[in-house]
Amino acid sequence: MLTVGVEEEFLLLDSDGHLAPGGPEVAEATEEPEGELQPELARCQVESATGVCSSAGELAGQLHRLRERLAVEAGARGLRLVPTASPLLPEPVPPRITPTPRYRRMARSFGALAHTGTTCGCHVHVAIPDRETGVRVANHARPWLPVLLALTANSPFHDGEDTGYASWRHILWSRWPSAGPPPVFASADHYESLVEALLHAGALLDRGMVYWDIRLSEKQPTLEFRVSDVAATPGEATLLGLLARGLAGLALDDLDAPPPAVSQEVLRGNLWRAARDGVPGCCLHPLTGELMPVLAQLDELLDRVAPVLRETAGDLEFAREELARLHETGGGANRQRAAYARRGRFADVVDFLAVN
Repeated sequence: MLTVGVEEEFLLLDSDGHLAPGGPEVAEATEEPEGELQPELARCQVESATGVCSSAGELAGQLHRLRERLAVEAGARGLRLVPTASPLLPEPVPPRITPTPRYRRMARSFGALAHTGTTCGCHVHVAIPDRETGVRVANHARPWLPVLLALTANSPFHDGEDTGYASWRHILWSRWPSAGPPPVFASADHYESLVEALLHAGALLDRGMVYWDIRLSEKQPTLEFRVSDVAATPGEATLLGLLARGLAGLALDDLDAPPPAVSQEVLRGNLWRAARDGVPGCCLHPLTGELMPVLAQLDELLDRVAPVLRETAGDLEFAREELARLHETGGGANRQRAAYARRGRFADVVDFLAVN
């Protein structure tokens, strides 16, 4: 059975909906029921990470509890914990950087990228036996990255405007020189050679800045899916985790077969399409190349990974219920727009999103 863990990044907002620099204090003060809490690059962010989970129920429970604990500490400081992947309102000054030596170095080296690219993602870690196997699993899973992005797209607004995208985070994040879809790797040595070249060029300051949409973790024996916005709900984050685990499980059963042939250029374009359209839209099918509705592809993906999810009691049923809910309500971006449309107020979007 493959284990899974999920990291989530959140914004902290003040009573007016503006970014509030309380991340380190909220993380430090929060009682940790399980998992880990830590500040992020910007002081207006905070990150949670579940422990190692073996089932949908365990993962969803930890995600709920971590959000609740962070929300309590944020509320004690007059702040709100908000799972949206980009800032809603224009800010008078760029967000303040968390004053650690590493983050200060990043700010010096990357300038406005570090100061104006505040975004919140959701990262899924799936256990792998070794790094060589990990890059082979990544090769098989990478064509499905656009579908996973569309599933969680949750950042339609930025600087007080509707961007026209479901995931504006993806567009902002793609500006980093080490971000985007990875190539197909010939081996773990090939992976390492590319990382070393990026380090030599200064596009990475350290190995933690490998920002590919799917990568080998440097801290855990895991493959990390990094393509997604922070999900609007713990249930949607859990569904993302189950689908990522399912893709890894399918790949492990089929490593001798060649991975689907999707070029870097086509994959990048398909990620753009998924970021624009989100759940109600279309993107290219990873195997046929045909333009298809995202929801139809999610249904197909769940059918494909069903044998993996059946290995744990209740996981397939949980995934089906969450996917049925997406069919009814649309994705996070759609629900944000609906909240705004009622009165044309971003305060209503914050009220809709904020963890209470």
